Amino acid sequence: LQGAWQDVQAERVVEQWLQQAVARVAADPGALPAVFASAGRSVGRSPLKPAADPTAVLHGSRSDYARSEFLRRLAGFLTPEELAETLVELYNAGDSAERRGVLRGLGALASREPGLPAPVVAAGLQVTAEALRTNETGLVAAAAGPFAAAHLDQHNCRHAVLKLIFMGVSIAAVTDLSHRADDELARMAADFAAERRAAGRPVPDDVVLLLCSAAGSAATPSTSLKESQA
Repeated sequence: LQGAWQDVQAERVVEQWLQQAVARVAADPGALPAVFASAGRSVGRSPLKPAADPTAVLHGSRSDYARSEFLRRLAGFLTPEELAETLVELYNAGDSAERRGVLRGLGALASREPGLPAPVVAAGLQVTAEALRTNETGLVAAAAGPFAAAHLDQHNCRHAVLKLIFMGVSIAAVTDLSHRADDELARMAADFAAERRAAGRPVPDDVVLLLCSAAGSAATPSTSLKESQA
């Protein structure tokens, strides 16, 4: 009961910050960077799911959620071009936590609006590609979420999955993996497993899961929205 009460209180803190943050930016757009940066101090940085994800890599932290929901609400009064510019600027100027917030925000936008405007998709692909080039587990995991599931091309999706495995991050971070896994991803995973065995090193359990996911989708290969619209 105490844990449930604490969760309710935390949710109230987040909602209060969101209302104040959106109102402040609506009145003074120039305050947006400072408001976005303030999320961690205002709502805390504890993991959303401490039992299942104590490091907040897979599901994010409370500040990650607050920032993602803030961006989703901004989409209600910014033009697509303004929102796209905001996403790129916040990502480029932000620290790791703020960058995670942008990536999680893209996931929130993609989850609630499958047909995102082209400028927002372009901006999202730009920051997602940058995140996938890093070696920060939190950024790579956040970049493999709902936005990537909807818009990342198959080639980069495969490499995102393999990168998570290389980094020791659960592929549970990948949204809709069962729909994105294909024969080529299975081949890459099998090659990785063979290299590990040849070197006398253990094969991560996620590789077995990945091979099973790929086998399950082999009969009905999936493509991203980008490929289906090509």
